[in-house]
Amino acid sequence: MDAMIQILAKELSQDPIHVENVVKLIDEGNTIPFIARYRKELHGAMDDTALRTLADRLQYLRNLEKRRGEVKAAVDGQGKLTEALSTAIDAAATLAEVEDLYRPYKQKRRTRATVAREKGLEPLAALLFAQGRDCSEPLLVAAGYVDPEKGVETPEQALQGASDIVAEQISDDAALRKRLRALWWSKGVLISTAAKKDQGDSVYRLYYDFKTPVNRAQGHQVLAINRGEREDLLKVSVELDRETALITVRRSVLIPGSPAMPFVRSAAEDAYDRLIAPSVEREIRNMLTEQADEGAIRMFGLNLKPLLMQPPVKGFVTMGLDPGYRNGCKVAVVDGTGKVLDTAVVYPTFSERKKQEAIDVLARLIKKHGVAHIAIGNGTASRETEQMAVALIQAVGGGVSYMIVSEAGASVYSASKLAAEEFPDYDVNLRSAVSIARRLQDPLAELVKIDPKAIGVGQYQHDMPQARLDETLSGVVEDCVNAVGVDLNTASAPLLSRVSGLSAATAKNIVRYREENGAFTSRKQVLKVPKLGPKAFEQCAGFLRVPESKNVLDHTAVHPESYAAAEQLLALCGYDLNAVEAGGIGDLRDRVTDFGEARAAQACGVGLPTLRDLIGELMKPGRDPRDELPKPILRTDVMEIKDLKPGMELTGTVRNVIDFGVFVDIGVHQDGLVHISQLCERRVRHPSEVCAVGDIVMVWVLEVDEKKKRISLTMKKPKGDL
Repeated sequence: MDAMIQILAKELSQDPIHVENVVKLIDEGNTIPFIARYRKELHGAMDDTALRTLADRLQYLRNLEKRRGEVKAAVDGQGKLTEALSTAIDAAATLAEVEDLYRPYKQKRRTRATVAREKGLEPLAALLFAQGRDCSEPLLVAAGYVDPEKGVETPEQALQGASDIVAEQISDDAALRKRLRALWWSKGVLISTAAKKDQGDSVYRLYYDFKTPVNRAQGHQVLAINRGEREDLLKVSVELDRETALITVRRSVLIPGSPAMPFVRSAAEDAYDRLIAPSVEREIRNMLTEQADEGAIRMFGLNLKPLLMQPPVKGFVTMGLDPGYRNGCKVAVVDGTGKVLDTAVVYPTFSERKKQEAIDVLARLIKKHGVAHIAIGNGTASRETEQMAVALIQAVGGGVSYMIVSEAGASVYSASKLAAEEFPDYDVNLRSAVSIARRLQDPLAELVKIDPKAIGVGQYQHDMPQARLDETLSGVVEDCVNAVGVDLNTASAPLLSRVSGLSAATAKNIVRYREENGAFTSRKQVLKVPKLGPKAFEQCAGFLRVPESKNVLDHTAVHPESYAAAEQLLALCGYDLNAVEAGGIGDLRDRVTDFGEARAAQACGVGLPTLRDLIGELMKPGRDPRDELPKPILRTDVMEIKDLKPGMELTGTVRNVIDFGVFVDIGVHQDGLVHISQLCERRVRHPSEVCAVGDIVMVWVLEVDEKKKRISLTMKKPKGDL
């Protein structure tokens, strides 16, 4: 374990003591959000992302250690484990290196070398491969191994069999494979061409004649090429100059001056062409794909986090519109807490008369329920629905604004078992309208009900290793939910299940207990929930909010284990809990600074990181970190793509960040693309260095292709005419 701690500390640039503490905390069953928030003294204030990276790498190293043991046991079972081999296996830094070392001892399918060994040609192969200077001419030596009974009719056949054995030995050389793999990575070229000579236009046309150095291939290029190959539209290969590779092979196996050298040279070339090159090409393709997958998964996680953390538009009666043509526009009105007040279906796209009828119906609903905001799904018929919404706002005399919200995953949710349980009396389509309204009110609480893959802020998400993608996205959702905190008395079971220490089963038990016994009046009351024990309580308590509790600390992110420390801190500064309940203590930090941070921490029995967290919570009890972010853009008028002109300045919302740029919603139903080269004056490696999903940005129109519905934008302020 000590070696593993040192490796992790070096790779992650962390203090070995902090790394060791985190490993112990993980092994004790603590969750990442709990460790990140409430054990800062032990890990040096690493954030949740760093902790998850550490946990992932720890799992890899443990799997590597386990595989080392399995390989050594397998080789030892054959009686072939030497001290040198054991040392080499222990020193292998990757699973690929371990498998290379195991290759010569792994049970193989029947090969040409296997057949040659059965014919008794292994001694001949060993003699020639040794390339002794006193070795006779290979053909003369091979004559002594002619044995018609074993199927060796001539010296030439004996030599061919020996060559097959030597070729397999060379192919199984772990050190040679490692060098060749590095050579292919540094000098190889990824090539894709059209699968057919006269292949028509397709989304893969950029890759009909495409070449790039392997080590410079972009993740989005690799994923696109892989998909095009699966769809039989592309032919793909990785190529390396043969002579360059053979130089490396020859240097590894040839001994100059031996009569057997030409024989070994020929066997080495056969080994490379027939066994090594196809295998290493597959490995390079796999390495490219794994890197691209990891990059895409990481990008998905980066995009998902700000989407979930979008500032909520809380406390307002909201109308959700799920646009449609044939089945009409589904309408749901929800109150400030998300409770459904009314529903309807209107048909604004059928005719002008139907559009006016729709406006009349919606106007009545707005006046009846005091609707403040309208959320419009961005799917089919959203453009026509937005135009109707603008006319509607004018008809009611203003005072209402609207926002286009992503409806990605809304149909998945509305048809789910969860939605059926939540809205058993509503049609599937109306459930979708409710979801759209709630997405404006509280994106996080609503989006946790949907499979993260269906939210649509990634690229090629359906091509990813699904288990790894699910693990990463679930971690992002968990971190977001716990950063915000959850109201114990209003949260749904899906939202509660994302709280640190709670499972889907315990979340349902909490909801059931709440329904049977009424609202919770303290955090400790959660311990009465079936199957929620002390360890789960320790993990979840700090992330649960109980506004109905008489203890104001139950409304905050202060963990129950620190209640005594919080009260001691207040007493040191001349306050009590009543002051916190009154709305927070604005000068608490100044008072602690005057008293002395280190002295205050010692008096309260906590470390400095915990002390600072306590100060933040007591100054602004129950604060929502999302409130500090830029508010979403609410509109009252409509603009179309035909209204756009080069040079036009617009404010937009970043909807997706991908490898080659960002897509920005500028309010015309077609997101514009800011290419990576147009993000800022300096050169950036990846768009995520500049933008995140949900950012409010200023952009300028570069080009508009109305027919293809393509909008090119720039975030570089124009210096003159575009």
